[in-house]
Amino acid sequence: MTLIAEPTAESATDTSRPPRYYLPEDFTVTDWAAIEPFFQELQHREVYTAAELERWLLDRSELESVLSEDLAWRYIRMTCDTQDNGRVEAFQYFVNEVEPQVAPYDHALNEKMLASPHLSGLDEGRYGVFLRSVRRASEIYRVENIPLKTDISTKQQQYAATVGAMNVVLDGQELTLPQAADRLKNPDRAVRETAWRAIQARRLQDSKSLDVLFTELVGLRHHVAQNAGFSNFRDYMFAALGRFDYTPQDCFNFHQAIRETVVPLIDDFDLERRQDLSLPALRPWDLDVDPSGQPPLRPFGTGEELLEKTITVFQNLDSYLGDCLRTMRQMGHLDLESRKGKAPGGYNYPLDETGVPFIFMNATSSLRDVVTMLHEGGHAVHSFLTRGLPLGADKHPPSEVAELASMSMELMSMDQWHVFFPDAKDLRRAKKTHLESVLETFPWVATIDKFQHWVYENPGHTEAERHGRWAEIFDEFNQRTVDWNGLEAFKPYLWQKQLHLYEVPFYYIEYAMAQLGAIAVWRNFRQNPTEGLAAYKRALALGYTAPIGQIYAAAGIRFDFSTDYLRTLADFIREEMAAL
Repeated sequence: MTLIAEPTAESATDTSRPPRYYLPEDFTVTDWAAIEPFFQELQHREVYTAAELERWLLDRSELESVLSEDLAWRYIRMTCDTQDNGRVEAFQYFVNEVEPQVAPYDHALNEKMLASPHLSGLDEGRYGVFLRSVRRASEIYRVENIPLKTDISTKQQQYAATVGAMNVVLDGQELTLPQAADRLKNPDRAVRETAWRAIQARRLQDSKSLDVLFTELVGLRHHVAQNAGFSNFRDYMFAALGRFDYTPQDCFNFHQAIRETVVPLIDDFDLERRQDLSLPALRPWDLDVDPSGQPPLRPFGTGEELLEKTITVFQNLDSYLGDCLRTMRQMGHLDLESRKGKAPGGYNYPLDETGVPFIFMNATSSLRDVVTMLHEGGHAVHSFLTRGLPLGADKHPPSEVAELASMSMELMSMDQWHVFFPDAKDLRRAKKTHLESVLETFPWVATIDKFQHWVYENPGHTEAERHGRWAEIFDEFNQRTVDWNGLEAFKPYLWQKQLHLYEVPFYYIEYAMAQLGAIAVWRNFRQNPTEGLAAYKRALALGYTAPIGQIYAAAGIRFDFSTDYLRTLADFIREEMAAL
């Protein structure tokens, strides 16, 4: 088998599904009875040579890719309309009726492979990273966790439904929370305050039920960890996420580095903002408005315009990048605009069989939406660059790599932002705002990550203890010059807006690690755009066939989150801001 180091531009325009070699061409997922015979065949197939073991691996990967894509579409359709009971039921059917049946076979197939006398005949350089992950998965598997994980998946979906149903009425108009948040950029301070209070009050209405839901999730997750022989869920997740390259203590050190290096810079930004706005004190609703007093930037009007301009930006950078988004548009693999009943947030969902992902987001027409589209577009490019890799597992690198793809795209694309902001003053505002937000990423990530460590190190905590600890951590890293007087009732619940805490626990510190890497990629790009972009693509095309450090090295950067490295790259951002 041959790795694809550099896909051609033509591969991004291919809308056909790759041929199947194991499953029938017309096979579709209906029920478990239709799926199980293939797992049984894999489990009982005799494997006599290393070549046959490779063929067995490819057949298993094809089956897993088909199931993965079927689940993906069920999730996508559900999040596009959380109020459609049919879509919700279709997703829940897979979670409740298919996934629990797959899990024992998945473990049995891992054991079969690891016990094969021909395992040593596989190329270690080609399969080493994959086998490392399989061994770890085998170590932590427990059959008694299958029903617990089903319960967890169901409860996680409750979060999306609850938040997706949140709306507020402002000036007689019903708005989603992302739409209402646009008013926080309004130069009229009264408009901003009204919007901020309405958003927080709406969140507060469901705060108790979301607290109960989170407590239930913490309990279930702790039970899963104990079943697998871990003292807490944090340690279990470090194993489950395949964190071979760093430890919890490294995370704590990173938190401290952020506290010492970046938080003072954000304090300076906030003090400058207060002075520019001529305010006696900053309030929470003053943090998103342009400090010059100008109206919010309006880089696009509709989702179609957002997509068309993003395609132009990508095309100007590299024709292959533009082709990726054109193919997604042709296949209908985008849902961009915010609307009632749509789940919150944004994502790029890889589709393992076709190799053409789906982008979901809640655009309203802000700069943040542009950045989100570019971010998810970076993930999409990553999916295209890995679509030719033989094993499905190779297409799913850890988040430290996946987020490098997206965050680097945000920064490298800035040379083309005139497509969205033809006015030079608007362009400068947009770039300055985004670079500030790049640095602001670090304190918020540290806040969420430190909070998660505490939550799962202390699984028996009370809601009151959780609220108190959250407020302490929040104050350590965020808004230290902002006046929260009279708003204390809202602060204990701010963490509930972070869907990662409910849906993908411990998936967050990677954003800060990848943000550091993305700044380094951008620095290389600024010095040599052609080679910087080529190195970026070469690194992403590796998928997960190499350890994180080697993938970063292929991009011409270091996997390093030390205080010195953080300070060096933060200084580079400050220099770029000063040059605007």
